[in-house]
Amino acid sequence: MADSQYPNTIRTALVTGASRGIGRAIAEALAGEGYHLYLTCRHSEAELTQLSHHLSETFPIQCIPILADMGNPQDVEMVFSQIGELTLLVNNAGISHVGLLHEMSTEQWQSLMNVNLNALFYTCRLAIPLMLKRHSGKILNISSVWGNVGASMEVAYSASKGGVNAFTKALAKELAPSGIQVNAIACGLIDTDMNRGFSREDLEQLRSEIPADRIGQSAEVARLTLSLLQAPDYLTGQIITMDGGWT
Repeated sequence: MADSQYPNTIRTALVTGASRGIGRAIAEALAGEGYHLYLTCRHSEAELTQLSHHLSETFPIQCIPILADMGNPQDVEMVFSQIGELTLLVNNAGISHVGLLHEMSTEQWQSLMNVNLNALFYTCRLAIPLMLKRHSGKILNISSVWGNVGASMEVAYSASKGGVNAFTKALAKELAPSGIQVNAIACGLIDTDMNRGFSREDLEQLRSEIPADRIGQSAEVARLTLSLLQAPDYLTGQIITMDGGWT
């Protein structure tokens, strides 16, 4: 499907961390809207390949799966070597770490920061020139409420997502004159594999604190993503919190 502003171009999106959870839901929603897709994940190659085949067969799009660690700049360069044009970048890949900060190793800290924060630098610096050629584009970063308020036992994760929020606001100011929107969705408790690591008791305690009285769904994040794609260009630099009224 052609971009309405540029009728001779194809809408193309890169979604990182797309094999499951929020990334998968976003990929499915974008495919339904006619976006040609580049999908990445770090480990789940079989799941990513199966998803890509399903989307390519179900919708009139091309979907290319790429096994890559988005926290590794060489891997990111390999991904972008396959991308000729890009209208949407969704930085979704992320990992968590639950534990006391003083018990966290340097390697664990660096790994988390590479995937959750450094990857945004690696992807954006390569995506921006592609978007500047068209004087148009959208960058969406998937953040967390813990980037807004912080969480005990998740200091590193909170710090990384706080960095994502600051990165989003600053880059939006830098790119606004070029017609490129940069926004983020700060997710609350979403039913994903990452959060299934909590015990049933912990999840129930968290759910009881949420005014909406339930855990959010990945499909809801995908629906919000589609809404943001239709938003006026004047909406940029925003951290949009989706948490059922939790924070």
